[in-house]
Amino acid sequence: MKFKYIKSNIDESGQIIGHFIMTNLVHGQGLTIGNALRRVLLSNLEGTAITAIKIPDVFHEFSMISGIREDILEILLNLKQVVLSTNEKQTISGKIQAKGPGIITANSIIFNSDVEIVNPNQYIATISSSQVIEFDILAESSIGYSFSDEKKEKIENFLSVDAIFMPVIKVNYKVNQIYISYNEIMESLTFEITTNGSLTPEKALSKAAQKLMLWFKILTNEENFKAEHSNQQKIPTPEIILIEELQLPVRAYNCLKRAGINSIDELLRYSQEEIREIKNFGEKSADKVFQALKTKFNITLPALKI
Repeated sequence: MKFKYIKSNIDESGQIIGHFIMTNLVHGQGLTIGNALRRVLLSNLEGTAITAIKIPDVFHEFSMISGIREDILEILLNLKQVVLSTNEKQTISGKIQAKGPGIITANSIIFNSDVEIVNPNQYIATISSSQVIEFDILAESSIGYSFSDEKKEKIENFLSVDAIFMPVIKVNYKVNQIYISYNEIMESLTFEITTNGSLTPEKALSKAAQKLMLWFKILTNEENFKAEHSNQQKIPTPEIILIEELQLPVRAYNCLKRAGINSIDELLRYSQEEIREIKNFGEKSADKVFQALKTKFNITLPALKI
């Protein structure tokens, strides 16, 4: 296999788009490699996001702040768009300090650790009076999504912020077949990776490949395949198919995982109506699940439980 990094460019929002190509693949390798890397890039890379804010004398999302044009919900939505980059693994503290009248942007956030604000011009709020405001901020590193209403441990006096930790926004790949001779077909694999700017596409691709290597490394050692004989041990049957095989969008996949649905067998215990009722699971996500089940396994969930 040969690999080539073609180019990358940064758009106005700070997102970085990288282009890559792998050649000299044998027939069938393109789909295998492309699908595996895409799933890891979209679902398993760690990112950093603001997860909570403390505003004096504000205890719920439906409040207003005197002298601030936006309500609390608008401020939380704007904070959700702030893109951060750091190597810190612990919870990071910071502050927003500003004096009005004027506009508050992400550049107003001062962290107590080494944190880069990728989009410092991200709008947060407008101060319409001459007052001084000071908010406390918390940021964390994780993978996937973190919905504010699903947090089990609330921090006293802090409002939770919906957080998107995924540094990779979009991945497109294409397998091209190259006919060498009558019975010999080679393939090339092209990748387009878009990140939010906190991670370069080449770094994201490298991290995804490293994760795959780490996960499969245990399978390369035959010593790990010694059978364990125990009457109490339950050995999984080979018929179990994980929901990863459905190749769902990230939001639909994460919602199913949070609902404890990890396999197709577990998914078949639900009706279409029950799937739609899963928390934060929209109609579009439900349709993606039904379509994937039908396309890949010719399965249609019942409309209602009988």
